[in-house]
Amino acid sequence: MSVTLRPLSLADLRALARAEPPPDVSAAVAPDALPPVFVAERALRHLAQGKSAWWCNTFYIVRTADGMIVGSCGFKDAPLDGRVEIGYAVAPACQQQGVATGAVRELLRLAFGSGEVDEVLATIDQTNLASTRIAQKLQFVDCGMVIRENADVVIDWRCRKASAAAYPA
Repeated sequence: MSVTLRPLSLADLRALARAEPPPDVSAAVAPDALPPVFVAERALRHLAQGKSAWWCNTFYIVRTADGMIVGSCGFKDAPLDGRVEIGYAVAPACQQQGVATGAVRELLRLAFGSGEVDEVLATIDQTNLASTRIAQKLQFVDCGMVIRENADVVIDWRCRKASAAAYPA
C-alpha cells in the first residue's frame, strides 16, 4: 500500500497532548488513527529541550489513494550512537492492508538517508505477530527479549543500514 508521511504541526501536537482534536487536519481521519496523548507529549517535551523536529516530531500516515489519515509513526528521539528507535500505529479498520509496512519502509528510508543513522530499532511486543512479520519482511533482525519496567515482554528488532539497500535516500 502506498502511503506518505506528513509531519504534525506544532498546533496539532499541542491539541493532541490535551486530548483535543487537531486543528490542522482537513483530511478524513480513520477512527483511532491519531497518535495518543503520550506520543504528542513526548514530542513536545523533546522539542522544548531543543531537539530536532526531524527526529522528535510525529508523522501522520496518509493513505495515498484517498488522502485519509490512517495512522501515525515517527522516531522516538534523536539518534544516539548512530541508532534511532521508531514507533508506529495504524487504525484498526486499516490494518492488514500494508499501511504499517509502507510507513516503516518510509521511516527506514528517512533514517538511513539522513547520514546520521546506521541502525533502526523497533521494539515489538512479543504477542504482536503483525508487527513481527513487518520487521521480518523489512530485514530487521531479532536481537532478543527485553522485560520492561512494567513487566511487558518485548523483542528488540534492529535493521542495519548495510542490510537495507532497498531503502535508498
